[in-house]
Amino acid sequence: MAEVIEISRLALHDQVASRLRTMLIEGQIAPGAKLNERQLCEQLRVSRTPLREAIKLLAAEGLVDLLPNRGAVAVKLTEADVVNTFELLSALEAMSGELAAQRITDEELAELRALHYEMMACFARRDLSGYYRINARIHAAINEAAKNPVLTSTYRSINARVQSLRFRTNQNEAKWADAVAEHERMIVALNARDPVAMRQVLVEHLNRKRDTVLALLRAGEIYPGPNAAKT
Repeated sequence: MAEVIEISRLALHDQVASRLRTMLIEGQIAPGAKLNERQLCEQLRVSRTPLREAIKLLAAEGLVDLLPNRGAVAVKLTEADVVNTFELLSALEAMSGELAAQRITDEELAELRALHYEMMACFARRDLSGYYRINARIHAAINEAAKNPVLTSTYRSINARVQSLRFRTNQNEAKWADAVAEHERMIVALNARDPVAMRQVLVEHLNRKRDTVLALLRAGEIYPGPNAAKT
């Protein structure tokens, strides 16, 4: 029997969406899998109404596709999807990093440093789930420090589709260590208020993520099975 997950009644559909988002990102719901409403209702102890509202939120974020005659399905990206998405995401993160280096306040920088230390603690104890959650907050905070609402909203919508893939790139110890080193460079660049260095490290960071995702796709380690890495 599936694990029963407790959900409080406050802002129920938002909490259901948060739990489903984690399940999708961390692979507890496999890419391409149909979201089984009956099973999820039992697992989360909620009725179908908040579950369906949560699924609509996740579809708007790009984590779920709503397909005719199939219902809700976890997003499964092709190699072409990955290349195209990371190409745009790299440009967006580079721009946000460059602007953040020029516009970040002392208070925002202190918050980012604190998040970075939390993330490093997760890395030290090999807590991948905790690391990823804080990592996502760091990237969002850098984006918000750019103080461009259009850039922020565009970034969120594009980044949502590759969150689960970004999570998987740190399951390799060497790749994870590389990502940590790049985050150290981000903090150094922000401390120095150096937009050129910040842009450079973010482009390298995103390109490395893209290359890792593509290698995993081609090896069948993300979507196991025949023809797993279709283009």
